[in-house]
Amino acid sequence: MIIGMALSSPAQRRGTNKTKPVYSGYLFTYFTGNDKSKEQICFALSDDGYHFKALNGNQPVLRSTDISETGGVRDPHILRGADGKTFYMVATDMVSAKGWNSNRGLVLMRSSDLIHWTSTAINLQTKYAGQDSLLRVWAPQTTYDAQAKKYMIYFSTKYGHQPDKIVYVYANKDFTDLEGEPKQLFFNPEQAACIDGDIQQKDGKFYLFFKTEDRRPGIKIAVSERLTTGYKMQSNDYVQQTDKPVEGAGTFRLNDGSGYILMYDMYTSGRYQFTKTTDFKTFKAIDEDVSLDFHPRHGTVMPVTAEEMARLRSAW
Repeated sequence: MIIGMALSSPAQRRGTNKTKPVYSGYLFTYFTGNDKSKEQICFALSDDGYHFKALNGNQPVLRSTDISETGGVRDPHILRGADGKTFYMVATDMVSAKGWNSNRGLVLMRSSDLIHWTSTAINLQTKYAGQDSLLRVWAPQTTYDAQAKKYMIYFSTKYGHQPDKIVYVYANKDFTDLEGEPKQLFFNPEQAACIDGDIQQKDGKFYLFFKTEDRRPGIKIAVSERLTTGYKMQSNDYVQQTDKPVEGAGTFRLNDGSGYILMYDMYTSGRYQFTKTTDFKTFKAIDEDVSLDFHPRHGTVMPVTAEEMARLRSAW
């Protein structure tokens, strides 16, 4: 089914001498609330990574009923592919009104223009054997595994009375299905629930931001030199710059090279917080520098070119 759009990162290109695109702005993909009418994918644009304006009047750019099994989607993540011109988006296939243990799958989407998308809804309980105790599948994200030369999808799952765990699996070539069975990506030494994983690569290391449910909900970081294994806690410190509950960590590199943004959903406060870092160890809240003309829930940001921004504005 054709419905929308997707992103890819030129830095991941292989075997090409093409000039690297110049990024002029940022695309923010998000959903807006727990009502079914708000569990849909929305887009916003920014020139500088600090000031975002919603596209399409803050109304959905893709209809959840067209792409999902449940009729709702949450937690969208968008990625520019290794070829620099294909975009991949994944989302939780879920309507929260049916209960926090009601969903069993995710949605895979692909696009070549960020406007028109093909999609596949995947139910893990029907795809794999031995899934009777599966309760939920949350917050998928995609990254390119340069060694495997495949797209890796990682997300959290909960089975029975076990804590939520972050697992990974590879997508097939067409990004329409999953290959093999999910494997655990990170083993929390505190045996606490881990959800909302977000991987950022920097200086040859992989940084896994995640929400842990030990003692109080918050965001921590595990680090590895390999994408699929070996993650160790960077410290026991929380990195959010608030004492309010947070979830949905999303990181992106600023186009001017001045650092990285870690943003997260302050889900009980009805707002987002942006923080800035250069080393993934110290984070500074930059609320006074940020403006949004919408109220996002758990979303992600990726860089876009001037041409892509013009295309998005023309479409919505």
